[in-house]
Amino acid sequence: MSGLIPYLLFPGTAADALTHYRDIFGGELQMFDYATAGRHDGPGDAIAHGQLSGAVEIAGADAGADDDAVQMSGMFLSLLGTADAATLTRWFDALAAGGRVITPLEKRPWGDYDGTLVDRYGIRWLIGYHPED
Repeated sequence: MSGLIPYLLFPGTAADALTHYRDIFGGELQMFDYATAGRHDGPGDAIAHGQLSGAVEIAGADAGADDDAVQMSGMFLSLLGTADAATLTRWFDALAAGGRVITPLEKRPWGDYDGTLVDRYGIRWLIGYHPED
């Protein structure tokens, strides 16, 4: 059994978003479209379910006709200390491309490094590390 895995509903961009996350984090990506899943509440080529398994796990789909697409407010997906400093810095930069940095990835008064951003899909991330890790 794994830990908490976010399941994000995208506004028709699930294939692009999940592929983008696989390109950044690595891992194995499986995706199934509405037609394969027997769903008729959206286009047949829309993603009914996708899951990235690996160092970072994320699941998602294209929002159906009765679903709301993800809108993040008051929260972040946190990757604090989940990899070494170089990897986390690379992930921060890759997620920031085409998105918006809220606070740069930099040293904080308490000694740790962290930063926040909104990626090109509107997903908010908190990424950081302890310098000795």
